[in-house]
Amino acid sequence: MNIATAIMLKLVSVLLFAAMSAFIRIAGQKFPLGQVVFFRSAFALLVVVLIYAWRRELRAAVTTRRLPGHIFRGGQGILGMFLNFAALARLPLMDSTAIAFASPLITVAMAALILKERVRAYRWSAVAFGFCGVIVMLWPYLDVWSLFYVGTAERTVGAICALLGAFSNAGTVIQTRRLTDTETTSSIVFYFSLICMIAGLCSLPFGWTTPSTGEFLMLAAIGVLGGLSHIVLTESYRYAPTSVITPFDYTAMLWAFLIGYFVFGELPSLFVYVGAGIVVACGLFVIWRERVNGIAARRILEGTAAAE
Repeated sequence: MNIATAIMLKLVSVLLFAAMSAFIRIAGQKFPLGQVVFFRSAFALLVVVLIYAWRRELRAAVTTRRLPGHIFRGGQGILGMFLNFAALARLPLMDSTAIAFASPLITVAMAALILKERVRAYRWSAVAFGFCGVIVMLWPYLDVWSLFYVGTAERTVGAICALLGAFSNAGTVIQTRRLTDTETTSSIVFYFSLICMIAGLCSLPFGWTTPSTGEFLMLAAIGVLGGLSHIVLTESYRYAPTSVITPFDYTAMLWAFLIGYFVFGELPSLFVYVGAGIVVACGLFVIWRERVNGIAARRILEGTAAAE
């Protein structure tokens, strides 16, 4: 265990993902979503293949016993990717990032309903309060009368896409948990990128904008940053428990604010500050409860083993 290394890798992963989101926000305003998804997945797959080949783990990446499970997860991921990219193209970066953090809370509810995991009252309370925070963030976009003003309807669509994307991302997490019973991390990453690339490729006949050299490099950078962030994130979990480094996901809020302000000239509204604060607090509470329950469970097991 090396907690300092784990935290550093986690922070790098979050920064890479924030940079990717900024490029997606730019690209999504000119290029069809399917084209952005294709470049995101194709160049991410290239990075994954090169790195796993260098590690001599490529055989493990392509070996699978549950291809239908990968396809199902890929389908969920594709839906989430389209929704998230649509949100990034229509919303300020901070708003889209903040709404996306509803996903961990939705995952808790889905784990109870689908995986039949035991969720105590504390976590259900955090989920309920967290959704209140989401409603606060969405409130300016869900004002029916504001739809009559130019430009507001597009942002309302973006907010709805961001929320639906959070649900889709939560579903992807649930399916990933199912796959980890038999599949390696490398195979999950490989097949996810491959399936999303194929889906993006299939959408190209419905819309394609030929990029300039600079735009091509930007689209390629989206995929490279996405692939690297995923691999660095995976590496961070090798050095410390999930409960230790997961709270650093929320540094994405800081990067989204800084990039949104200095690159796009965006400042979040009071609704986003308040709602994001509620969601972050509830998310951190869930993580803390998971850590407390995990420590208690280990102590019980250690006590039982000592008694035997």
